[in-house]
Amino acid sequence: MKKIDFHIHTVQSVSDRHFEFDIESLQEYVNLLKIDCIAITNHNLFDKNQFEEICRKLEIKVFPGIEIDLEGGHLLLISENDILDDFALKCQKVKDLIPTKDDSINYEQLIDIFPNLKDYLLIPHYDKKPNIKPITLEKLGDNIIAGEVTSLRKFKTCIKEVDKLTPLIFSDCRFVKNMPSYPTRQTYLDVEDTTLNAIKGCLYDKTKVFLSKEDGNDFFQATDDGIMLSTSLNVIVGGRSSGKTYTLDKICKNFDNVKYLRQFSLLQNDKENFKKLVTTRHSLVTENYLKEFKDVVLDVNEIDLKFNEISLDKYLSSLKKYASETNSLDTFSKCKLYNETKFTLDNLENLKKLISATETLLETNEYKDIVNKHTTDISLKNLAVELIQKYNELYEQNLKKDWTNNLIESIKDSLKFRSTTTSIEEVDFSKIQSEKIKVQKFIQLVKNVQSEKVIDSKEIRGFKVLAKTKKYTGAGQLKKKSKTTFGFSDAFNNYENPYKFLISLQNVGIAETEFYKYFVDIDYRTLNKHGYEVSGGERSEFNLLHEISDALKHDLLLIDEPESSFDNIFLKTEVNELIKEISKEIPVIVVTHNSTIGASINPNHLVFTQKIVNAGNVDYKVFFGHPTSKILKSVNGETIKNLDVLLNCLEAGEDAYNQRNITNYEILKD
Repeated sequence: MKKIDFHIHTVQSVSDRHFEFDIESLQEYVNLLKIDCIAITNHNLFDKNQFEEICRKLEIKVFPGIEIDLEGGHLLLISENDILDDFALKCQKVKDLIPTKDDSINYEQLIDIFPNLKDYLLIPHYDKKPNIKPITLEKLGDNIIAGEVTSLRKFKTCIKEVDKLTPLIFSDCRFVKNMPSYPTRQTYLDVEDTTLNAIKGCLYDKTKVFLSKEDGNDFFQATDDGIMLSTSLNVIVGGRSSGKTYTLDKICKNFDNVKYLRQFSLLQNDKENFKKLVTTRHSLVTENYLKEFKDVVLDVNEIDLKFNEISLDKYLSSLKKYASETNSLDTFSKCKLYNETKFTLDNLENLKKLISATETLLETNEYKDIVNKHTTDISLKNLAVELIQKYNELYEQNLKKDWTNNLIESIKDSLKFRSTTTSIEEVDFSKIQSEKIKVQKFIQLVKNVQSEKVIDSKEIRGFKVLAKTKKYTGAGQLKKKSKTTFGFSDAFNNYENPYKFLISLQNVGIAETEFYKYFVDIDYRTLNKHGYEVSGGERSEFNLLHEISDALKHDLLLIDEPESSFDNIFLKTEVNELIKEISKEIPVIVVTHNSTIGASINPNHLVFTQKIVNAGNVDYKVFFGHPTSKILKSVNGETIKNLDVLLNCLEAGEDAYNQRNITNYEILKD
């Protein structure tokens, strides 16, 4: 079994943040984590001299490699170390083609530089940003057998699914001086030799790739000092101030995308703050419901009915005056162009949307089979061509109309300058009527949006969150919504007239893109299982259940002493079951000193922390093992009785446990 890390950075490139490599940190990392084989993979470059220095310093196999920006994704390309000069020359070509962090090479350029891809080990960012695109993976074909992922969850998913690449987890680390801890993201391979061919051969077989040396994919190393945890459910126990939270914090710092529920963090006694929290959590519901309404408000905000009325009055006045001067027209005013109207330009936006939609149907791969059931690519291409031709035709006509309009305007200005006759004011009747209808429909729409109705309902473990629309009842609510000191009194006086209210908002000082929020309030109510508003204690329970339910968006769930805030019945009937379900997907670590959690939850792994103070020095010992094991072991081989741990930590000791059983419970039995 070999432990490998094939993603290590030692040189700062244009794609990197600033760092100064420290060889001693890399040596300590390799020795502390007992790594058998590494690869140096800097962004778009290879430093041959530095690589040879690293090889001399380390007593393990070191492969030369490079991390290449390829068609928007990242690809690790690793070589054997017996052709360094040739590899260095090839990597220099990559560096020359990628002068900035926004550049990348394409597949053809990759093949031009590395014509025999089978001579290398290629590992793309697979479920790790920036991912190699599927179309690029297709081009690479059989040269790709493994992919780098970011989390234990993704690793286990890829291992199980036959159509996924063999997953690999690496540190992707930059080694500098005085590192507080070292990453534990490495992969074990069931292989004897650390040759590139042997490793490539191993990666063809998923059953030879593991997260841990002795326990396969059921366990992983959580900290650089050797703490092992289950990829399912773990419980950490220990006395007061024994290092439980210290251990949890250390685990948290070692992983990304962690959901960490800290002790007492979910207590919620303030009703107003709780409502704000719920509203924030479900803000996406509000945004989705008002998304189209927002576009309408922005559109109507451009309409000025008062200006339209003035334009009509000017037109009618000028028309009457021109009619009264008909018998005294001069030479200039008798010209046909004197009162000529402009050509109306065609609106091409819908045509552009049709072209874009057709191109999307042509380019999509995800639902290609469904699209092709109803139409062929040839038909779509023909449609796209015809639409583009029509667009070009109309666009050309618009250019001609625009040129003609400008010419007409120029001539009219010249004629008007020389004439003493009144000219008829220009007015766009179609636009004025269209905008009038828009405003009428806008008023109807606002009335409908403001009518009270439930727009969303979510069930969360017996609780229900209802989102309901309602009208604002005062200027104070609008001011509170804006989180500013702006005054809304004048605007609110027009609240019952949606168009006037919209015009009034223009004078408040808020951004136009925020206007839509002030027409309707979305009120969120959290109800208990009986349909009543939640109490203070229920608010805290809901917070915990919501946060735990949200954990599957993360790669690791850490919970610190939930019993400090919640009673045993709630923990046993609601929380434990939910935690068990989540632990089937991601690793869960719960710190507790409560038997309701520690025992009844049936964890897969037990961790015991112990603080040792010796001559003023504080040291934390950690023991772990299966909950049913008679002894728990530390990293250095020390042991402790599991029964003593459980009785002392969860039951306050054997004597207290027996005393409670005899005195408190036996006497109550019938």
